[in-house]
Amino acid sequence: MFAAYNQFCSYLHRVSGIVIGVDKKYLVESRVIPIVHRENLSGLGQLVSLLESGRHPSLEQDVIHAMTINETYFFRDKAPFDVLAERVFPAIHQLLPSADPIRIWSAACSTGQEPHSLSMLIDERQQAFKGRRFEIVATDVSQAVLHKAKQGEYSDFEVERGLATDRIRRHFKRCSKSWKLNSAIADRIEFRPLNLLDDYAPLGQFDLILCRNVLIYFDGAQKADVLRRLTLCLRPEGFLMLGASESILAPPAELVKDAAFNGCYRRSRSVTEHGVIADGVAPKRSVMASAGAQKRKFQ
Repeated sequence: MFAAYNQFCSYLHRVSGIVIGVDKKYLVESRVIPIVHRENLSGLGQLVSLLESGRHPSLEQDVIHAMTINETYFFRDKAPFDVLAERVFPAIHQLLPSADPIRIWSAACSTGQEPHSLSMLIDERQQAFKGRRFEIVATDVSQAVLHKAKQGEYSDFEVERGLATDRIRRHFKRCSKSWKLNSAIADRIEFRPLNLLDDYAPLGQFDLILCRNVLIYFDGAQKADVLRRLTLCLRPEGFLMLGASESILAPPAELVKDAAFNGCYRRSRSVTEHGVIADGVAPKRSVMASAGAQKRKFQ
């Protein structure tokens, strides 16, 4: 069992970036063994063999989803959204030509509360932006959570967790047993599957990237690589928002910590890596692996 457990941990690390220690054996047993039984497999070892074959992508999705907790809620932590409204959005709005949309990436978006919160914030402050267009790209490795995010439909508990009554009334309509986001909020967001260890080039360049409470689940090398490539996706003077408790020991030279918020960084106008200059165009990124860690935490 220990050999199969170690093989499973190695596989999960390779495809998701998540490190599971020897003390998490109970976690694997409680979340993955039901999949073993569902598939009528002999045990964890046979499951790993099927996963390693690469012929069962839906099974891989089930395992990744089972091994992660999608801890998220509307306007999570509040302080970052205050900083976005009062400092980050106005700074980007002032910098960009009026015809250019402000592009935002919500990485590891889980069931969609973060990008939907961003869209609500934009909607509430449209007057200050004088008709500026916003484009939000939201990504996650799990197809299951993306499906829910795309639906834009949440339970009483989910909307009450983080939303005041006036926001619920303004941005949602009541269904029989749930709350449905208004199209004005939902239509601003494009949900796409993406693994944070994969290539980001197809997403393009952004003025703001939120990757909160994610990097803490990568090992050192993967964390550095993801952070480097996130930086390359930022336009000059674009912002990167991490979790307030996430520390960067050696940030890329292009990233400057912003005094407005502990987890906020800004990309400098000059870029030196691979000879790229301040035109906002990043070099082609290499694909590092086949999957990315999400905004999760283990219990």
